[in-house]
Amino acid sequence: MEDHPDHSKEGVRLKRVKGQLEGVLKMIEDRRYCPDILIQVRAAKSAIQAIEHSILKTHLASCVSDALHEKNEEKANQKIEELIELIERHK
Repeated sequence: MEDHPDHSKEGVRLKRVKGQLEGVLKMIEDRRYCPDILIQVRAAKSAIQAIEHSILKTHLASCVSDALHEKNEEKANQKIEELIELIERHK
């Protein structure tokens, strides 16, 4: 089993996003003004994208880098394939 990087700081950030989304839900329930709701949705979306980028950066700097430095061609190719799949899903 591989040792994966610690993403606990992202958990804190996700809890903040959860609070933002709960706030958006309350705004919708309170029938708040549409642009105000959209601003909050975009703020949550931006926060999630920042979390995604942080996790990807850590993955590249840790998991992928380790696989390449091990000189294990099979493991390196597996990590490259993972990255290709992630990029294709992001389109």
